[in-house]
Amino acid sequence: MTVDVVPTLTRYLALCDVPASAEGELGELFTEDAVWEGGGSAYGERYGRTEGRAAIVAMLSRYLPPDLHFRTNVHLLFPGSVDVNGTTAQGSWRMQQLSHYGSGGTEVMVARLDVTFRLDADRPRISAFRTERIFSAPLPEER
Repeated sequence: MTVDVVPTLTRYLALCDVPASAEGELGELFTEDAVWEGGGSAYGERYGRTEGRAAIVAMLSRYLPPDLHFRTNVHLLFPGSVDVNGTTAQGSWRMQQLSHYGSGGTEVMVARLDVTFRLDADRPRISAFRTERIFSAPLPEER
């Protein structure tokens, strides 16, 4: 069985980019009972675990416009691997995030994403999302 879950993941990351507008579409990418969590010492404490589609959208919205957390933010997804087993697919990727914060700081960050998808009839939906920071550093000031 060939299933392409990457468009769902890349759409999720694009909706988290700033400036952009999720306009309610974020929730459609997750199952009703989805789990979103931070892993490792840095992200486990910072993000914890959020359960349920509505709670996940509310948590993510705290970082997106109209909130001023980010001035600009872009996610870049690197090739990963996906294993399909019946009605689920599990994948692992590296993701780079370049951020310019509303506070003025800048950062480059690399994280490991471990994502489980439920293969619904109309599209793959995220049922479990785990992010763990691997590396981060400030970016040089703009000139």
